[in-house]
Amino acid sequence: MKKQIQEVENRLLNQLKAGEISRRAFMQTMAMAGLGLSGVNALGAVSPLFAQDSRPLTPTFYQWIVDLHPGLPEVNAQFPDLNFQIAPVAGFDVARFVAEAQEETSTWDVYVGMTPFVEMAALIQAGVIEPWDDYIPQEVLDDMIPSIREECTVDGKLYSWPFFLDVIVQAYNSNITTAAGLPDVPAATWEEYLANSQTVLDSGAARYGCTFDSNGWRSLAPIATSIDTEVYYLREGDTVPLFDFTNPAAVEALVIMKQMLDLSSANALQPGTTDGGVNNTPDEVAFGAENVGYYIKYQNAPLRYAQGWADPSALRMGALPSGGSGATVFWTTGACLFKYGQNKQQAAEYMQALTYNPRIWQDSIAGSETAHPGQLPPFASIYAEWEAAPPDWLTEQTWVPLVRGQLDSAKAIPNHAFGLQQFVIGKPFWEEYLLGNEPDPMVAAQAAKDAVVAAIEQTTA
Repeated sequence: MKKQIQEVENRLLNQLKAGEISRRAFMQTMAMAGLGLSGVNALGAVSPLFAQDSRPLTPTFYQWIVDLHPGLPEVNAQFPDLNFQIAPVAGFDVARFVAEAQEETSTWDVYVGMTPFVEMAALIQAGVIEPWDDYIPQEVLDDMIPSIREECTVDGKLYSWPFFLDVIVQAYNSNITTAAGLPDVPAATWEEYLANSQTVLDSGAARYGCTFDSNGWRSLAPIATSIDTEVYYLREGDTVPLFDFTNPAAVEALVIMKQMLDLSSANALQPGTTDGGVNNTPDEVAFGAENVGYYIKYQNAPLRYAQGWADPSALRMGALPSGGSGATVFWTTGACLFKYGQNKQQAAEYMQALTYNPRIWQDSIAGSETAHPGQLPPFASIYAEWEAAPPDWLTEQTWVPLVRGQLDSAKAIPNHAFGLQQFVIGKPFWEEYLLGNEPDPMVAAQAAKDAVVAAIEQTTA
C-alpha cells in the first residue's frame, strides 16, 4: 500500500513539474486522496513551482494589437487580478523571450502577437514555447479553418492559437480611379493593374499610380504566389522549405515590382518609421494621404488608412491580380504558450474568451473610434453565425466575404526558422534590380538566395 501511495505521489509531482496540472489541482488531488508529500526532498522539488504558480495570469501583447483593438479591456475584466503587459518585441525581436527560457523561467504565461512564419519555428527550436494541445478545448481546435490550423501546426502539434487573419489583397481609391476614367472594378491581372496605374498617373488623378510595401513577405512572396504557388524549395538538410528567389515566378514578381516602383513614390523602398521599421511604411502614408490610386497589401492596411479620407466610402478591395495561379498569401497573428510560464490552463481559457468575444470582431470589422483594423476571425463557427443571422454592423462591410473567400486560394509562408529573416536578408540584393543597379533580375535573385543560404550556414555551423 505504501508503495502504491508513493507511486501516486510521484506521478502527481511529475505532472506538476511538467506543467500538466496546476499547483491548485495538485494540492486538491493530494488532499482528496488523503496523501501527503513523502519528505523534504519531494517538497523541495516542487516548492519553486509553488512560488511561481502563485502569480496571476500574465499575458503580454504586441503593442499594435492594444492600439487597434479597444475591446481588450472587456475581455480582461473577466479575469480578476490579470497582470496585462506590453511585450518587448519591437520589430519582431523575441530575444528577451529566448534569454528567459535559457534560464528556465518566464515573466509571462502567454504572448499574443506571434505570426507563425515569423518567429514560431525559432521559438520552438529555442525551447521557449510548448504546444497548446493539452490545454485547448477540442471544440476550439475543430473550429479552426483547416488552412489556418495547418499554418499553426508543427509536427502535429498546435503551437499558435490563431487570433487575427490577414490576407494580401488589392485595394484602390475609387474617387481617384473614377477621375482617371477607369471602371470601378479591381484589376484582374498584373498587366491590367500596371496599365490602370499608368492611366492614373498620366491623367493626373493622383501623384502616384500604385504603391506596395517593400518588405518581401508583403510584396515579393504574394506577387510570386499569384503567378505560381510552388515558389519554395527544400534546402539540403532542412525539413521546411525556403522561398526560392530564383524561381521563375519570383523573378517575374521582381519585374512587376520594378514596374510598380516606376509608378510609385521615390521613397517606396524605405523602411517604416515605427516598430523597428516594419510599420508606418511609405505605402501606408501615401495611401492614407490619397496620393495613390492602387495598393497591394493585407486588407487591414487600406481599411486603417482610408479611415482618414474625406470620403472613406471610396475604398474598394478585391482579389490580388492574378499572374496565372489566382492565389495570394495569408497569415494569422496569434498566441504562443511559454514553456516556463504558469497558469497554462487559465491561459487557454483567456484565449478562448478573447478569440470568441463579439466586440473584438465588431470593432475590427466595422471599426471603432480608435481604428478600423479589419482583421478577420480564424474560426468557422463565427462566419456560420454571421451567415445565419447577420448583425447590423456587418451589413455594410461587403469586403468581409471577399477577403474571407480569398483564404480558400491563399497560401501560408512555410514556418522555417528563417521564414521572416530570409526576406530581410535578401532584400538589399533583390533591390539592386529594383533600383536599376543590376540590369538582370535573375542575377539579383541569385544573390539574394545565396545570401540567405550563407546566413543559415553561418548560424548552424
